[in-house]
Amino acid sequence: MIYKRKELEKIEQMALAPYGLKSAESRGRVYPEAESASRPAFERDRDRIIHTTAFRRLEYKTQVFVYYEGDHYRTRLTHTLEVAQLGRSLARGLGCNEELTEAICLAHDLGHPPFGHAGEYALNALMAEHGGFNHNTQSYRIVTKLEQRYHNFPGLNLTYETREGMIKHETDYDKSDAEGYEPDKRGSLEAQIANLADEIAYNAHDLDDGIRAGMFEMAALDELTLWQELKEMVGWQSERPLTNITRHEIIRELIGKSVMNVLEHTGKNLVENQIDSPEKVQTHPENLVGYSPEFKTKVRQLKKFLLDSMYHHYRLIRMQTKAERFVTELFQAYAQEPNMLPTDTKKKLDEAPLHRVITDYIAGMTDRYALDEWEKLYNPYRRA
Repeated sequence: MIYKRKELEKIEQMALAPYGLKSAESRGRVYPEAESASRPAFERDRDRIIHTTAFRRLEYKTQVFVYYEGDHYRTRLTHTLEVAQLGRSLARGLGCNEELTEAICLAHDLGHPPFGHAGEYALNALMAEHGGFNHNTQSYRIVTKLEQRYHNFPGLNLTYETREGMIKHETDYDKSDAEGYEPDKRGSLEAQIANLADEIAYNAHDLDDGIRAGMFEMAALDELTLWQELKEMVGWQSERPLTNITRHEIIRELIGKSVMNVLEHTGKNLVENQIDSPEKVQTHPENLVGYSPEFKTKVRQLKKFLLDSMYHHYRLIRMQTKAERFVTELFQAYAQEPNMLPTDTKKKLDEAPLHRVITDYIAGMTDRYALDEWEKLYNPYRRA
């Protein structure tokens, strides 16, 4: 038997929980087009996102460490893939739509500029008088306008549910502006899952990368309740050297422990609040997907440790300071002399203001492309 779109939609109707979003019930796309014969709508969204230029560029964009720091640290792409994997696991466990969750996860960082949050801070400061810059909004701009892959419409023409999940993406470090998408309502359960998948992923892989990079003394981690629990789970004592295998075991247990806590606590929330439809999810006064209060306290302790000991480490501050300088000087050079912009980029000045065109151009750069452009502009011995 061949499972085409209609058959797959029927499977969704039978298999998903009442509060899970079904492809056949999507609110549709901005520009009318025939749906795929083989794929449900949310699966098609996911595939369109994967094939974008913006998605491929994530391979060479900073997560925490700039690419030249080493080949094995997470990049924005590997982070995105880890988020998508966790999102699918959580969605499956809760009976939600896996393809929609995966699409939101894969798209959530498309708008990140080079050099991670340092690049974002620099662009936001430079655009303070021109509408500001936020990578969530930029991700949305990419999928609705900047990606040019179709004759009949700009962007990717994604479904309402995927676009809403993107614009309502939020963590402690990301805030959303959901104007035009019923901002008084919560995100779908799939969108809320993507938020937690993002947090679980960066907590785990930033700890992993921080240990590998020697960012902090191992003894300092003993102050964390969660670290003590993880050590006990894998049977490792601080007096012994931390091998690569043991580190992998600890990070694996951290992810598994986080996922299980979210599943159990969210399941409890859904039952206690009698959530039996997507509408009830979005009109509930609080997000339903989350950690238990006890576990959330432990996670916040870990996040504070990472903030103090890793994100504020002098090596990272130096990298971030250099990154902000590169982004700022690129922006100022193009603003002062727009004719230095590439021909295809200059053509966009017919559709958008200069500063927004410059921001779109810089935000789309990879780390190495940005450094290469900076060299062309500021190194007198480098050919343009």
